[in-house]
Amino acid sequence: MSKVSCGIDFGTTNSAVSIAKHSSTPEVVPLEGNNLTIPTAIFFEEDTNNVFYGSNALKNYIDGSRGRFMRSMKRILGSNLMNVGTKINNKSVKFDFVLSKFLKNIKEKSDQYAKENIENVVLGRPVHFRDNDPQGDAQAQEELKNIAKSVGYKNIEFQYEPIAAAFAHETKILGEELACVVDIGGGTSDISIIKLGQKLQNKTNRTDDILANTGVRIGGNDFDKNLSLKSFMPHFGIGTTYGSKNLPVPSYLFSGLSEWSNINNEYNYKNLNMVNSILQQSNSKELYGRLYELLEKETAHTLLNMVEITKMELTDKEDTVVLLKFMDNPFSVISNRKDFEDSIHQNVNKICLSVKECISMAKIKKEDIDLLILTGGSTEIPYIQKHIKSYFSNAKLSQENKLASVGLGLAFDAKRKFL
Repeated sequence: MSKVSCGIDFGTTNSAVSIAKHSSTPEVVPLEGNNLTIPTAIFFEEDTNNVFYGSNALKNYIDGSRGRFMRSMKRILGSNLMNVGTKINNKSVKFDFVLSKFLKNIKEKSDQYAKENIENVVLGRPVHFRDNDPQGDAQAQEELKNIAKSVGYKNIEFQYEPIAAAFAHETKILGEELACVVDIGGGTSDISIIKLGQKLQNKTNRTDDILANTGVRIGGNDFDKNLSLKSFMPHFGIGTTYGSKNLPVPSYLFSGLSEWSNINNEYNYKNLNMVNSILQQSNSKELYGRLYELLEKETAHTLLNMVEITKMELTDKEDTVVLLKFMDNPFSVISNRKDFEDSIHQNVNKICLSVKECISMAKIKKEDIDLLILTGGSTEIPYIQKHIKSYFSNAKLSQENKLASVGLGLAFDAKRKFL
């Protein structure tokens, strides 16, 4: 029987893996140099057929290498796109091929770190892969399970990501506490109410300790999209008009080019031809011409990367300026925190409603929560922190190791289940 198991947090934005050995504490595996997480991104280079992962994938794409770049592939699970597939360097492939390439890269790195072929894995999953779609949700988990089998895992279990995050924090709890875990990742926001404590850590089955789970398909990618439409896309012609009747330009294309998992679908002759036709009648040719350039040169990923950087800078700054130097005629975009907060207001309200729903489902009062655990990169956003922390004003706050805590907690779970 194997002496090593692992937990994999296959995230929408970033991924992490931790290994668990029988006689030691689980540890996070460095996936890029000393970095404990890797961006969930892949790049298939056109000329060489080389495949790059994580930060190297993004760098090669932004540096101008020709090929196919993909990010946020997790959002495709359970959708019709899994069967439709996509084209990579003029070849039709299914998305399970793409996801298996990325997961295999993670497996190889963790096997090398453990010096063993790891066959046991607990995979993290959101409370809902797909909102209000039980069939799609079950389909997404089955697809991820089959992908894990295809790369060499034999024994596969799943655990909710917010519960895994709780397990990672549990080691520091001396008594017993009631915790609310708010996990805001790239694609989903998941909330769990769970009993944690020193005496509970070795229980094989923690079902009785989990009081409630809720989730909503909103995350960091949606905040990128909100900021893009609010502060960036006005520089590309959103809201402008064309023709003598001042008809509004179609808005769906701006939305599609602001969503990581959808950008590649917008690069097609039909859209390019439509934008070119409208451009001839545009009442704001300079602005709308930039949209045509994004499609023609397929640089919307580069733009959205600049949006993401701006989002992160607004965590610490009230305003920021970014130069879009990849454009033929470079220009600057000024963004401020107030506009960003306005753009994400509705989504944050939905997350807060999900938190309140979880409290209600657990049949407790918010004052009963002893510990508030914030995990996932988007919980760094001041606007989000303010709303959630104010709701649990009596609870202690724990927000260590936000990006890798789910992966670490999954390894604790793997140790209980397999070792």
